[in-house]
Amino acid sequence: MAKTLGIGITGGIAAYKIAELVSKLKQDGIDVVVMMTEGATKFVSPLTFRTLSGREVITDLWQESNEWKVQHIGIAEEIDLLVIAPATANFIAKMAHGIADDLLSTVVVANTAPVLVVPAMNTNMYNNPIVQDNIKKLAGYGYHFMKPDSGNLACGTSGKGRLPEIDHIYKEIKRMLYPKKDLEGKRVMVNAGTTCENIDPVRFICNRSTGKMGYCIAEEAFARGADVILVSGNSPLDSIPGVQFIPVWSAEEMCEVMLEYQPDCDIIIGAAAVGDFRVANIATQKLKKAENYEENKILLELVGTPDILKELGKKKRDHQIMVGFAAETENLIENARKKLESKNLDFIVANDVTVEGAGFASDTNIVTFIFRNGDITSLPKMSKEEVAAAILNQVVELM
Repeated sequence: MAKTLGIGITGGIAAYKIAELVSKLKQDGIDVVVMMTEGATKFVSPLTFRTLSGREVITDLWQESNEWKVQHIGIAEEIDLLVIAPATANFIAKMAHGIADDLLSTVVVANTAPVLVVPAMNTNMYNNPIVQDNIKKLAGYGYHFMKPDSGNLACGTSGKGRLPEIDHIYKEIKRMLYPKKDLEGKRVMVNAGTTCENIDPVRFICNRSTGKMGYCIAEEAFARGADVILVSGNSPLDSIPGVQFIPVWSAEEMCEVMLEYQPDCDIIIGAAAVGDFRVANIATQKLKKAENYEENKILLELVGTPDILKELGKKKRDHQIMVGFAAETENLIENARKKLESKNLDFIVANDVTVEGAGFASDTNIVTFIFRNGDITSLPKMSKEEVAAAILNQVVELM
């Protein structure tokens, strides 16, 4: 069945790039309704998009239309997905506060279809805490966001704020218009983030993981119809609407929670950066420093933490699929193979965290899949969202 897509173009310099996107979508047989703010028309003529889409381009709340009795209501009822690209700081603020004072913003308020927002703006504007709060607010309402790319910007600066590549936006649109539901009826448990081991009441040991990879997997699994449990260590990321969220602190606590839920799970994916050591004797009071900093010295005795996936692997049932990660700094394939066997995994996702674009706190990853039968599949640098989809594609094949 043919799909109808609404694209709202706001007043950013990247507006001209959307012409290519509209063209690609039309070639796929997708019907495209283009809406432009007044600012957008200063960058690109509506005639361009009318020619590419083959449909009337809507720019004014009060313009007469041959297609809809009430434009903003008719458009909102017709579309299967609403895309705002590029999305300026101003328009994101309007959406976050329910302002409906022009054609596009009234469509947003009337819309009930999924929404994909693609911000593009100056780096300082994007990083402004007000803008970030507005993005978080909309994400909490279920709006989907693509992160902007980094690079040279039209204003002459360099940093995060570029419109993502059109091909990436196109793929995300196709994914949202034609969602896979190949995990319906399955329960997936994912762990993510970093575990923390206390030294005293105010200090602890952890690592640099932000949890993004695991969160992307949980979100992708939920989008594909799974009942998802996300067991998360320390992470700056927000919980995912619709996903059962269980926050934990230490490796031991994470292990206990996952063992409790394991019997009811069909798929278990270990993406957390679990600490290998904990402090043998946690101080009950805050450790004090000496008056002279040169005399400050504390010796900590470290002992091992549970190997969570190994413990789960011992209790793995015939129907369960288990996937792990191997974040290595040397001998990538060899070390990953050892973990694959010792933890009783179906396959392992290996990555060298010393490679640019593949380490902690990165929006991208470069991974290699290693399977029990010896097969190896190496993937190019991809966004963590794309890696998450690739992992679940492999899981579905195993199922």
